[in-house]
Amino acid sequence: MTTTPYEVAVRAEAELGEGPTWDAAAGRLLWIDILGCRVHTYDPATGRRTVRRTEQHVGAVKPRAGGGLVLNLRDGVGLLDPSGSGFRWLHREPVPGRRANDAAVAPDGSLWAGTMRYDEAPGGGTLSRITGDGSVEVVLDDVAVSNGTGWSPDGRLMYYIDSPTRRVDVFDYADGRLSGRRTLAEIEDGAGFPDGLAVDADGCVWVALWQGAAVRRYTPEGRLDRVIELPVPLVTACAFGGAGLSDLYITTARTGLTEPPALAGSVFVVPEAGKGVAQPAFAG
Repeated sequence: MTTTPYEVAVRAEAELGEGPTWDAAAGRLLWIDILGCRVHTYDPATGRRTVRRTEQHVGAVKPRAGGGLVLNLRDGVGLLDPSGSGFRWLHREPVPGRRANDAAVAPDGSLWAGTMRYDEAPGGGTLSRITGDGSVEVVLDDVAVSNGTGWSPDGRLMYYIDSPTRRVDVFDYADGRLSGRRTLAEIEDGAGFPDGLAVDADGCVWVALWQGAAVRRYTPEGRLDRVIELPVPLVTACAFGGAGLSDLYITTARTGLTEPPALAGSVFVVPEAGKGVAQPAFAG
């Protein structure tokens, strides 16, 4: 097992930085501040950054196949047009006390969007599959904090994290259906809680550790083989990006910290960390 060095990509003070996603068409990183109601972009080639405020808490942002963005928002899933000026709801279903959380795009272009209660009550969250035409199917309905979701390079496995379980689970995946749920890895007491995840071209699963100050890589067999230690405790998510999909971007948070470290809420990067897998855009 090796420890990997990092760099600071974006120095920021995000309250709850989350959801890094490489937008290949635009050559930029997308990420969000959930509680700050902000969508951020970062172009590593030029250093250019943009910030867009949302009207409510935003759990995830992903590129759309036809241009624009899809947003997992507190009250449902919305679409931004390519100009960024037009917004419409694709699916709206507000539930008092509940908000959006992490989301991912499946190999078929559907959005797998998670929710959670603000009080993180067990069973208060869901994981739903939303297709491009706005049809919605609740896939998991007994979730506390729906978090990292990702697919193996061949699309036959789906990895999933419900953070309070301390597990990274794996399902068999075919035609939008899940079966055979089992545990890939379990995070031991004192090491934090699993949050967001990324899957690399070797089928290894990189897991951000909330309250764990680290990102870990697990092999497809569930063996821990790499650790990235970070100078902030609340590590939220990770994604491969850059021209060759070889740089690992890592988001962090500062919410609830009485004396947050100087870099809490920043985005870190590990250059040449591995080889990522091109992510599909949302088909809506």
